[in-house]
Amino acid sequence: MNDNKVMNRAADNIRILAASMVEKAKSGHPGGAMGGADFINVLFSEYLIFDPAQPKWAGRDRFFLDPGHMSPMLYSALALQGKFTIDELKDFRQWGSPTPGHPERDIERGIENTSGPLGQGHSFAAGAAVAEKFLEARLGKEVMQHKIYAYISDGGIQEEISQGVGRIAGNLGLNNLIMFYDSNDIQLSTECGVVMNEDTAAKYKAWGWNVLTCNGNDVDEIRKALDEALTEKERPTLIIGKTIMGKGALQEDGSSYEHSIKTHGAPLGGNAYANTIKNLGGDLDNPFKVFPEVAELYAKRLKELEGIVAKRHAEEDAWAKANPKKAKLYQEWFSEKAPKIDWSAVNQKADSATRAASATCLGVLAEQVPNMICSSADLSNSDKTDGFLKKTKSIVRGDFSGAFFQAGVSELTMACMCIGMMLHGGVVTAMGTFFVFSDYMKPAVRLAALMQVPVKFIWSHDAFRVGEDGPTHEPVEQEAQIRLMEKLQNHAGKDSVRVFRPADAEETTICWQMAMENIDTPTAMILSRQNVTNLTAGTKYEEAHKGAYIVAGSDENYDVIMVASGSEVSTCIAGAELLKAEGIKVRIVSTPSEGLFRTQSAEYQESILPKNAKIFGLTAGLPITLQGLVGANGTVFGLNSFGFSAPYKVLDEKLGFTAQNVYEQVKAFLA
Repeated sequence: MNDNKVMNRAADNIRILAASMVEKAKSGHPGGAMGGADFINVLFSEYLIFDPAQPKWAGRDRFFLDPGHMSPMLYSALALQGKFTIDELKDFRQWGSPTPGHPERDIERGIENTSGPLGQGHSFAAGAAVAEKFLEARLGKEVMQHKIYAYISDGGIQEEISQGVGRIAGNLGLNNLIMFYDSNDIQLSTECGVVMNEDTAAKYKAWGWNVLTCNGNDVDEIRKALDEALTEKERPTLIIGKTIMGKGALQEDGSSYEHSIKTHGAPLGGNAYANTIKNLGGDLDNPFKVFPEVAELYAKRLKELEGIVAKRHAEEDAWAKANPKKAKLYQEWFSEKAPKIDWSAVNQKADSATRAASATCLGVLAEQVPNMICSSADLSNSDKTDGFLKKTKSIVRGDFSGAFFQAGVSELTMACMCIGMMLHGGVVTAMGTFFVFSDYMKPAVRLAALMQVPVKFIWSHDAFRVGEDGPTHEPVEQEAQIRLMEKLQNHAGKDSVRVFRPADAEETTICWQMAMENIDTPTAMILSRQNVTNLTAGTKYEEAHKGAYIVAGSDENYDVIMVASGSEVSTCIAGAELLKAEGIKVRIVSTPSEGLFRTQSAEYQESILPKNAKIFGLTAGLPITLQGLVGANGTVFGLNSFGFSAPYKVLDEKLGFTAQNVYEQVKAFLA
């Protein structure tokens, strides 16, 4: 155990660095970072287990930060570990700096997750805890004995997603999850009492958590809480640390600046900053400095870790020799490579709904990908993720040998936890719900894209053909929204999200193949509720790997090109038969993924959809969904209302999604 005077000096060092980073950037959040410095210092200098020589070691403890605005605290603590230089701290929030305003995933530097929107960071942690339990059930305690730590703030506790995470983590008994709640009673624009008056401890206890309360700025009390959390066998632990916003801060007149809203979201400024640095024992002429005794403290911890991880690696080596088959799986699962799958095992039923075709694929994946976890937000029998469930069982408290994660009615929580499972590593995740409910999940989709986490989103009931449920359940604008993300790039310069809307059962298999091979970005599968007629015999489905391809009427002397995705492709084919009777030649293009199509060569794109061609687009969503494909000479027939409540075949007739109306629309277009 380290001397408390040195520990307090280290925490003050973190406070000085954090406040100075914000001051130099003239932007940021110093107060929370200053209040949380004691916990982060105790955790990083005495408890967190990682391998200094192998940052990606699968057996490491993981720390997930929820309030990303407290990044100065995290960067400062990591700098004490040697993960960031002083110059990099000085470049906080600057162009090209590795210290952006909110942390972005960088495992080499000790950052496990991109954090920004409050609530998602601790959700990732809960997902990582599920992954660790899942892998322990398959590989053994020798290689899966680490802890998942999360850090949450008053804002994260208020975000609605915290309810889903609290419920699920407590229900599953995730005793490997330890969460510190930085309870300083101050938020950005008000004191917390203005907006919340609840017993947080009672709430988490009701969810089945082990709840501890301590002085979050007292070293001994923090240690006591962590020690108790580490011995918990049945429940996740919430440590409510009562902390001081802006701890150690002084105003311009030298009076206390602690507990002030003003320190939350702005630099301390002027004399207040100067007084604070002096009060904390810093050098105003050189505030970006690591005190010698603090450097010694963290160097000592790194030396301790060498011995700790050497023992763990020896245990892993002995386990590998005794369990060669499991050791091989361990290596494969953490390799971050696409799993090997025999797609010939997929036998699709003709003219099926694409959600049913997806279920067929999922059944094969459940059998062939033993480290895959599938989930549903209480819709498995409707989104057809039950194709996976039928080949396994649900993950439940005390038994993580199953591979189906029952999330309940909580789409955003499900998405974030599945992302967290993949952030942990060693697993592949997919999750399903109705497409209209993808709206709940957009913040998670966005962060998955930023982090390049290749989760699989399964969205069924893809159009107004949900029918009788009415406009509340009919996705009209959702495809246009998600396809906008296809046009964004992540930091690696790759498309941020790969989106597939297959035209029939066979194309669904190809899309699932591409989804499982995609290890660079999230993938979205948009699937039909109703049965869809298979494309014409002889369709070269392998061409779907290019994002768009000709499925009928490839005659070069065409009069018009029809382009569509999903179930509208077969409607176009039926309409083309009517046009053919009048001598009008039609080329039909299925475009399951515009984003993938746009990565093809210019020559290929021109060969499929020539710029000077007359192109007619058909979409069950907003016309803008296909506008980028039809071009200046084209037109799109789509939907401009929220839909109506009626049987889907009636809606097809009323809204014009029939062969006859396609015929009439194309005739008018050509005229």
